[in-house]
Amino acid sequence: MSLMGRLYRGETSYDFIGARRTFLAISSVMLVASVLSLAIQGLNLSLDFRGGVAVETENPAGADVGDVRDALAPLGLSDARIQLLADGQELRVQTEALDADQADAFVRAVADVAGTEVTDTSVDEVGPTFGAQIARRAVLALVVFLGAVILFMSWRLEWKMALSGIVALFHDLIITFGVYSITGFEVTPATIIAILTILGYSLYDTVVVFDKVQENMESSDRVTFTDIVNRSMNQVLMRSVNTSLTSLLPVGSLLFVGSFLLGARTLLEFALALFVGIALGTYSSIAVASPLLAVWKEREDEWTRVRRRLARVSEDAVVPAAQAQPTAEKARPRTVTGATPRPPKKKRR
Repeated sequence: MSLMGRLYRGETSYDFIGARRTFLAISSVMLVASVLSLAIQGLNLSLDFRGGVAVETENPAGADVGDVRDALAPLGLSDARIQLLADGQELRVQTEALDADQADAFVRAVADVAGTEVTDTSVDEVGPTFGAQIARRAVLALVVFLGAVILFMSWRLEWKMALSGIVALFHDLIITFGVYSITGFEVTPATIIAILTILGYSLYDTVVVFDKVQENMESSDRVTFTDIVNRSMNQVLMRSVNTSLTSLLPVGSLLFVGSFLLGARTLLEFALALFVGIALGTYSSIAVASPLLAVWKEREDEWTRVRRRLARVSEDAVVPAAQAQPTAEKARPRTVTGATPRPPKKKRR
């Protein structure tokens, strides 16, 4: 039978728990890179979170970053964030919150250096108070979601499974934000919506695996917990992969075709979070949550006794070679000849 056929039937026997050190190394590299980037570079937060003024306009004059910075220097805004869009055909300049007069001067300076009229520019202005309020609500939504997930998984499965799933969830969150930090893509409210969506995908894969683990726990008491987890993961592997692929294909088309090829930048923040999060959710359910649960549960007294009992049974089944084979003296066959044996001699009186 082909490998794909065995995968679809759940008949593979790959040792996922045995490969946990490899998975740990991969996850550690991604986590360290993400944390370092977040600590050094931080996130490129959008205007909605930080507050400020953003001007976006066409760039018929072909101004570069240096030209825009020189034009803003007399206003004391030389540290503004400047982006060249559409291969330099458009400009986006963002700065901190300004009063009305400063904002007007800022917009005129950008329009002049780009060679356009003020009326042709797109201006977005968000106060710092509103931006902070948006950020607080985003964090609150994340905390409420995590709390509801922990309660549900603890009720539906068990608390160790719930905590293992939450660890995998934070693994996905940190790496997703790390990707945004490394690439410098802007974090917008659409990004937060996408992240809340991918948390659901990540938990779905984890719950599928853990539900199969719980089912196999009830039907088998002659194997270790590690064997149960390995069997469960092999049984649901193709289901998890297929579910993720059917989601990644349309999201990938949004990201690569819509955002990069067609230039629909409004899709970029949403599609990138979805693509990275769905892929990480599948990976973490296999490489993070399940191995962590197996190592944790194997330390319980119940599964420690099972492991020791199976080890004793295995030892008893192996009979030492010295006991299993007869000695050479006992096993030597008697020589049989064709001679007729002599009758015993009579004793003389």
